[in-house]
Amino acid sequence: MNFFQLEVFLHVVEHGSFTKAGDRIGLTQSGVSHNITALETELGVTLLKRDRKGITLTTAGEQVIPHMRAIAANLAHIEQKIAAVNGMEIGKITIGSFPSFTAKFIPKLFSIFKEKYPNIDLLIHEGGYEEILKWTEEGTVDIGFAAKPVKNVEFIPLLNDPLSAIVYEGHPLSGKSVLNLKDFIDQPFIMLRSGCETLIEDRFLEAKIKPNISYDIKDNQTVLSMVAGKLGITIMPDLALPEKPEHIKSLPLYPELSREIGLVMKSSKHLSPVAMEFTKVVQGHFIG
Repeated sequence: MNFFQLEVFLHVVEHGSFTKAGDRIGLTQSGVSHNITALETELGVTLLKRDRKGITLTTAGEQVIPHMRAIAANLAHIEQKIAAVNGMEIGKITIGSFPSFTAKFIPKLFSIFKEKYPNIDLLIHEGGYEEILKWTEEGTVDIGFAAKPVKNVEFIPLLNDPLSAIVYEGHPLSGKSVLNLKDFIDQPFIMLRSGCETLIEDRFLEAKIKPNISYDIKDNQTVLSMVAGKLGITIMPDLALPEKPEHIKSLPLYPELSREIGLVMKSSKHLSPVAMEFTKVVQGHFIG
């Protein structure tokens, strides 16, 4: 087994496609297939399952991929250390982020970092909290942004993002200055299932109120469109709201409810040098 074969294998798993992996590393589909076959032959096991649904890991593949990711990470660390000794900065950082954070903060954070380290590649995987935590645990991403609660990862707090009630223009509640949970009784409720639902459900449970959930929706914009279409009202993070909302109104909640957003990583002790530098840029931006 050589490092290039390992790199090809990891790209195939990451992209779920021989063609996409090949495009990423400059190989034809047959070239990718040849390297995977050679790797499987040398190890004496089948690592990937190929069917109409796509490419997935076999049991053997699932058992070895954490070790392969660790090898790749260690080699990357060595390359970065040597480059630093020679007065250069090279490498890449893979980052997990959720949509509202990506839209609001990632362009600025990437711009600050690239100005200081122009030769470092920044890659992003976007998903929900659970996906980001899974990617962080597995080593698919070096660093992630997520909201509490988290487990099995380190968490560095960055900011608190309030949650607000969202109603459509002309709704009977739209004239109020704040809403409490009793205002939601008997109201058609659209539950945003992007990660904050645990906070919302816990708050309703504490108040001994059962919301009248009419829809469960994962996408922020879809929820906003449904509220604007007078299909119900919702609670969602301020970070997910557009700067100039149309046909909807945001109202603060009382008591206040917020999510704590932060950096997540498997272990700060084992971050690559460039990933550690990225965390410093992020903390400097939010914490100062």
